[in-house]
Amino acid sequence: MEKSEVANRIKQLRMERNMTQNALANAAGISPTYIYQLERGEKSPTVEYLDHICWGLGITLQDFFTVEGDEFSRVTANLTGEQKELLTRFLKSL
Repeated sequence: MEKSEVANRIKQLRMERNMTQNALANAAGISPTYIYQLERGEKSPTVEYLDHICWGLGITLQDFFTVEGDEFSRVTANLTGEQKELLTRFLKSL
């Protein structure tokens, strides 16, 4: 996922749960400013921080990267076979 896709996914999941940026930040134990910067695409989260955000959203990292139907195909379309295999192994390890 590109930075903008991560930003959009965080915002989408937060809004689906009717959470404000402050509420998500409190639930995740991170700064509201950081959530704001992530959603604007100004920052990229580390796996550790993304895990905190997922915790705050009540989902797993695997859920975060599981995108419905065609969108997942679009996101992974440019990956090589080896990259797809590595992504699959990574997601299964979560």
